[in-house]
Amino acid sequence: MLRARHSRVRAAARTLPLLLAGLAALAAACLAGSYPAAATDVAAVVGRALGLDLPAPADAAVTAVVLDLRLLRALLAYGVGAALAVAGAVFQGVLRNPLADPFTLGVSGGAAFGAALSLSLSLAVFFGTALATPACALLGGGATLAAVLALSRLAGGLRRETVVLAGIVAATFLSALLSLVKALNEESVAGIVFWIMGGFQGRGRAELALFLPCLVLGLAAIWLYVRELDILLLGETQARQLGVAAGRARLVLLTAASLLTAAAVAVSGVIGFVGLIAPHACRRLYGGEHGTLLLQSALAGGALLVASDVLARTILPGGAELPVGVVTALCGGPFFCALLLTGRNGARP
Repeated sequence: MLRARHSRVRAAARTLPLLLAGLAALAAACLAGSYPAAATDVAAVVGRALGLDLPAPADAAVTAVVLDLRLLRALLAYGVGAALAVAGAVFQGVLRNPLADPFTLGVSGGAAFGAALSLSLSLAVFFGTALATPACALLGGGATLAAVLALSRLAGGLRRETVVLAGIVAATFLSALLSLVKALNEESVAGIVFWIMGGFQGRGRAELALFLPCLVLGLAAIWLYVRELDILLLGETQARQLGVAAGRARLVLLTAASLLTAAAVAVSGVIGFVGLIAPHACRRLYGGEHGTLLLQSALAGGALLVASDVLARTILPGGAELPVGVVTALCGGPFFCALLLTGRNGARP
């Protein structure tokens, strides 16, 4: 009893800094931007939104800027970072491959192709809604997952080798299709490339409403199978000996992780390294038990992506923004190399 309580206290103590880092990143996101907003005004706006009896800022525009632009964007970035980090941890566990990330199965390629098709056909104009592109991206990611799973079954079942190979085939084919779309419609190339690089510029309430149900559904499915995820690390034979339906568990976990990936790509474009760095860092620092690893990865991924988004929209002068996918790639590559070279050997998937 005392040992279990001590373990829970230690896990909470390790998780608290990640939670505080996320809150600090969200606060910075509400403060950063070309429109000036004092910290006291930002605190008053957020406090009033939470139901606190605080005086309103003298400048009414501050409320609109903080709540409707910066806070919603930051919350979306936090959710996307959490989704990518959890998906990365699940893929690394299910496939028992430390290099697996949310884009291993080609789901991101399918989502990117769906978005590119929408942009080239101007579906947002045709349907009169900006959600046409994210919806097409989500459908593209889902169709790709279905194709990968079907191909894997035809190749011999949902074994990790066949799943990875099917994902590579799908990703390569979709990359060719994406290039074809750009070649056939040169007028849309700039929009497609900018979308693929990833970012949250112009995203807000509508994208958050599309993303949140997918996030909740994916996380709930993964949490229901978190025990099976730990057992799958032992191998399929050992999992079956322990009474785990390895095939069904693998299918549910891969589907849920792919749903998180597709939803994230649909609202933000392709953002790399978050789903690779956050699980690796948390696994090395805190261990590989997925019950706590998934929570810690989610908190780390959310804080990392919000911080990257703040950097992306403040590093250039004049209010110009970098695609956040560029920032995560530039910062993530060296960080991951340093992690491999200097990190201690932690629990590995």
